[in-house]
Amino acid sequence: TYIRRHMATHYNEPIDIASSSLTEHGTVYGGEENLIKGVKNLITLYKPKAIGVLTTCLAETIGEDINRIINKMSKRQEIKKVKFIPVSSAGYAGTNTDGFESAARAAVESIAVKKAKDNGYINIVMCETSCADVRFIKEVLDDMGVKYVLLPDISDNLDRPHLKKYEKLSLGGTKLSDIKKMSGAKHAVQIGMFTPDKLSAAQYLYEKFGVPYTKCNMPLGFENSLKFFETISKISGRKIPEKYILQKGRMLDAMVDSHKYNAAGRAAIFGEPELAYCAACLCLENGILPVICATGSKCKEFKPALEERIRRLAALKLEDNFYIADNADFSDIEEAVKEFKPNILIGSSDARRIEEKTGVQLVRIGFPIHDRVGGQRQLKFGFNGSLNILDEITNALIKKTADAYRQFNYETHFKGGEVKIFDSFETGNYKENAVEGEKSYKDFNTPNANASLQSKPPNFASLPRKDLHPCFNCAAAHTNARLHLPIAPACNISCNYCLRKYDCANESRPGVASSVLTPQQALKRFEDIKKNTPNLTVAGIAGPGDALANFDAVKETLSQIRKIDKDIIFCLSTNGLMLPFYAGELINLGVSHVTITINAADAGIGEKIYSHIDYLGERIYGRQAAEILLKNQLDGLRFLSGRGVICKVNIVVLSGINEHSISDIAALAKDGGAAITNIMQMIPVKNTVFENLPLVNMAAINEKRKECQKILPQMFHCKQCRADAVGILGDDKSIDFLPNAQKLEKDNSCAPQKPVLPKVKYAAASKSGILIDLHFGMAEEFYIYEYSAEDKTFNFIEKRAVEKYCSGKTQCLDKEDKIGKIIFTIKDCKAVLCLRIGDNPAKKLSKNGIAVYETYDRIEDALKQAAKGGEKIRKAC
Repeated sequence: TYIRRHMATHYNEPIDIASSSLTEHGTVYGGEENLIKGVKNLITLYKPKAIGVLTTCLAETIGEDINRIINKMSKRQEIKKVKFIPVSSAGYAGTNTDGFESAARAAVESIAVKKAKDNGYINIVMCETSCADVRFIKEVLDDMGVKYVLLPDISDNLDRPHLKKYEKLSLGGTKLSDIKKMSGAKHAVQIGMFTPDKLSAAQYLYEKFGVPYTKCNMPLGFENSLKFFETISKISGRKIPEKYILQKGRMLDAMVDSHKYNAAGRAAIFGEPELAYCAACLCLENGILPVICATGSKCKEFKPALEERIRRLAALKLEDNFYIADNADFSDIEEAVKEFKPNILIGSSDARRIEEKTGVQLVRIGFPIHDRVGGQRQLKFGFNGSLNILDEITNALIKKTADAYRQFNYETHFKGGEVKIFDSFETGNYKENAVEGEKSYKDFNTPNANASLQSKPPNFASLPRKDLHPCFNCAAAHTNARLHLPIAPACNISCNYCLRKYDCANESRPGVASSVLTPQQALKRFEDIKKNTPNLTVAGIAGPGDALANFDAVKETLSQIRKIDKDIIFCLSTNGLMLPFYAGELINLGVSHVTITINAADAGIGEKIYSHIDYLGERIYGRQAAEILLKNQLDGLRFLSGRGVICKVNIVVLSGINEHSISDIAALAKDGGAAITNIMQMIPVKNTVFENLPLVNMAAINEKRKECQKILPQMFHCKQCRADAVGILGDDKSIDFLPNAQKLEKDNSCAPQKPVLPKVKYAAASKSGILIDLHFGMAEEFYIYEYSAEDKTFNFIEKRAVEKYCSGKTQCLDKEDKIGKIIFTIKDCKAVLCLRIGDNPAKKLSKNGIAVYETYDRIEDALKQAAKGGEKIRKAC
């Protein structure tokens, strides 16, 4: 019944299979008489020249001696003209492929019993495949003018044309006389590298008659097809016909055309060893990663043949997990599909239930295909046949992307008013959280979003992950703390506006830190700050160089932190040059938020911003450098956003260089899947190419943000933090966590005492924490710095909140008494540094011994000038 069903539904041809029908009596006393009766009936009905006798399970189990029965039958007058081919074929002894190869060898052993005359033929011993594939082999041999015997030849009898008169035995097949010729052939080709010698007809002919043979893979895939043609050409001495050279070129062209779709492929491949191996080869040479390769046969050569090839492609795709197994069944394959998450199945119809359960599309190849028509006509061999299969695989991948991406985003990010988030970065499982007051993504940056969270301490464990990160959610900026770990000093690009400082406690801007930490020091810093900062939700790496130019340190640091804190959010900032190389590993490390700085929408602008890049061991300059950087930034952005990582794009506005293309950059960010952009003011830094570049003022920056808000949500609350920042945005506590050696002078009590010089405090009015850029009357807080005359250094002490002196013209006139409160708050300061100040408050400050310096400069430079006792600077701004 099994044979009838599989053969009939795959080939769609009437196939007569007689049965000796072992009854209870036959089982006990032997089935010899039943077999003889069955043979007589076959001879009467079909008048055959040969009959194959397959034992099946029961005859093998009860130990029937088929050879003895056949010898006995052959002596009967009515039977002796028929040639019998006995095949040991217990169903429990192997796969259908083992049975196929056993039958092919049995046919040769039974018929080619003596050495034939040398005839110059080439024997082609086929693997199990379709009628169309057999016709292809015959066509190639005919085109090349090769004399051959092909066994078995199912090209016509299992895919026969429609005939008016039904023939009990169809035409076609391999003639008995041709099988006899096989012992006199000059060479044999065994199609199937995994055919065991004990089942190989070619091996039998070599052992019995000395016919040399060559094993080759079935010609499925570009490389295997080429090797097949080269093998036949070498053995026969005939050239490969031009038409196959053209087919080769067409397949190469098609591989180029489809590679952009196939690069996203993750295949689960299964079947008999030869088919599974060659299907995997087809996938590998087209950029599709076989994450699962399984065969039901016991084949110890299967895994070694594939493992290294798959590993090479996996490394290029930043993957390291895949599954190869022989002697596997469909329960094994189903479990592997759940674990390794392929996006396409390649194999027979027997996996249709896995397709139904998992929703992963099945591309049907091999035997059996019994829930579709045309299995017997499926051409897999040669360049054209391989291309047929490749097109089917590629189209399945395209269809999956086209059909599923909306549903995927809906299921992943928002479903029924509930945001789906990762339960654990280790397991990758999702959990659902319904949060009161939760709004859709488009509202996440509005002042009223998550208003309910501001009235009481948030329950961090229950909030959607995006709401825990202060840079990605304005509401969280007032409640949630972040920690930057300065473990990345090296950088692989040179920006004309950037200067990294590793030992600076007095500047507050990206690229500076008081020190660079080792991964072990970073872990200790995280533990210390976590204990003292209960609202810490984010651990980030933002320099002072580029995180991905220091990836070993990043990997070790994040891995160690994840061992002690399963819930902390990991974020990372990068220029994006190395993102295509490390994006997969970032996801594996549990990085959920990534910021990429993209300052140019095309290489022409980029080459004005970046002097060079250091890429793959080479320093590259100019336009080429800018092209590589931009491509890698966008490739990395698409990869991360496509896998659920929340991405932010930072854009530094550079006067006269990129200021007119900011919206173009935002559009690229949107196309790449970014969630938000952060348009930033350039911070002028001495000793850089752009130190004298005019600043784009904050009013213009905000106009850019409003313009680009039509494209993507915008970040309005960025403080352009240091690489070692600690605390909530705008209230950096990093100085509180510096090692004592950096905060206090060493204890030199045993040394001769020197006069202790006084320390003086200064109050700075600043919006950014970087520049003196705020009018005295608009200040709601002052940055307090302490100057040590001993070593001529400044240290940031704290921020002091004050009531805004001026809230508009009418209020300024009515509430000048506010100056008294301000003076009381900063009475221990020697001077105030501000952008502008009115005459009246300046006089009152002066009466109270507080000097006033009007300037527009970096805080550190303004403090130095004030400490020198320089003249007050009054600049119109």
